[in-house]
Amino acid sequence: MNELNTRVRPHYRLLTEPQIKAFHAATLEILETVGVRVLNDEGVQLLKAAGCRMKNDNTLLIPSRLVEDAIASAPSSITIYDRRGKEAMHLGGRNSYFGMGTDLITTLDLDSGEIRPTVLNDVVNAARVADACPDVDFVASFGLPHDVPTNTMYIECVRAMLKNTTKPLFNTAAGKEDLAYIVEMCEVVAGGADALRARPFFIHYSEPTPPLTHSYGAINKLFYCAEKGVPICYPPGAVLGGSAPGSLAGGIVQANAEALSGVVLHQLRARGAPIISGFAAVPMDMRTTIFAYGSPGFRLTNSAFADLYHYYDLPMWSTVGTDAFALDAQAGMEHAFCTLLSALDGAHLIHDIGYLGQGLLSSPAAIVMSDEIISYVKSFVNGFDMSREKMGLDVIARVGPGGNYLSEEHTVKNFRQDFWRPKYVNRENRDTWAAKGGKDYARVVTERARAILDHHQPAPLPPDVSAALDAIIARAEAALRDHQFVA
Repeated sequence: MNELNTRVRPHYRLLTEPQIKAFHAATLEILETVGVRVLNDEGVQLLKAAGCRMKNDNTLLIPSRLVEDAIASAPSSITIYDRRGKEAMHLGGRNSYFGMGTDLITTLDLDSGEIRPTVLNDVVNAARVADACPDVDFVASFGLPHDVPTNTMYIECVRAMLKNTTKPLFNTAAGKEDLAYIVEMCEVVAGGADALRARPFFIHYSEPTPPLTHSYGAINKLFYCAEKGVPICYPPGAVLGGSAPGSLAGGIVQANAEALSGVVLHQLRARGAPIISGFAAVPMDMRTTIFAYGSPGFRLTNSAFADLYHYYDLPMWSTVGTDAFALDAQAGMEHAFCTLLSALDGAHLIHDIGYLGQGLLSSPAAIVMSDEIISYVKSFVNGFDMSREKMGLDVIARVGPGGNYLSEEHTVKNFRQDFWRPKYVNRENRDTWAAKGGKDYARVVTERARAILDHHQPAPLPPDVSAALDAIIARAEAALRDHQFVA
């Protein structure tokens, strides 16, 4: 007789195993008969040497055996550390971790409430707010600053994050050239190249280009990370009806082909190197042509790829966000649905928390809101214990009909473990709430973000490390001032 598992957890899965296998077979068919375009000579030569056939200029057909071999050789889990070398995230199983994304071009100003261009200080502020939020697991730039030179803005963002949080970092770069400086900076912080390889604390983000294309620059970054042992997140972002078929199933097949062909290229360059895969297949709103972050179709395609990548046993990326341009009821609704479903998917690296405005608008207050939503979701996904002690049979018998449990030891012992407690959600009665100003939720989290920026001091880097980062950036500015990046 099977022993009772007393841990109760919610379970969710979208695809049946036959459906997973059908999507996988369709993906292999696309790779074998349509192929992918590879705009990088080294990538082309690697694929040809592995047995891929050229269909025409830069388009190669990838045999199924190569895909299956790459899936088998890629690590099934990746451990990510924080800036101080302490284990922070284990990307595998059904572990879920949440953090920001990159490249938001506008910011919702905390003081004026106006939308304005993002500047470097917004990257600093986002890192400091996220550093103070206990349920935000990793930090990204959250912005694309307009007030620094274009060729070094990603490097400047990494310096800003390194100086304002100890949490793991998620970053992007224009090309291999600035990525090399970013890796050098992280090696200095880690204590050397070998130390960073052994305990990576940042993940690089790059992506293929739908439909079915790997650009010169994307492959350069993919290969550089493979060589250095730097974990890379390499998911395509397909717009259904635009850069991918106008159906959920069609978008899943094409995006999976793009993602798995990226895994093939990466593993051919360095077998066993760490890669995080998956894809975004997002419906396009045909009235407005926006990339609909908050749509249920996006949630369905995310759930589908989560089931696929659990089947492949590969670390996966996912995303949340909202189409709202204000910290309003729509933003809260869409972030809550996205966060809950991505956690139920068992996705590993869930980014874009706090995103507003279809991935165009940042807000430090939205990070605080997301921190509480994540806390709620983590509590829900963790479930509860139904052991005999937790069932309280003894205390129920002792209190009996008509009694109360307020002063019972069982209550004191268990309520902190079993009952989620909010930080900002209102649970005051109406009179108390009104006496405290009758603040709505957006105002509460905005005030909390301001308080963090006024009072929170992230752990500083050692002075010699900080000086070394400044010297690296000075070299990068001189070297990249007139450099033309190739996409």
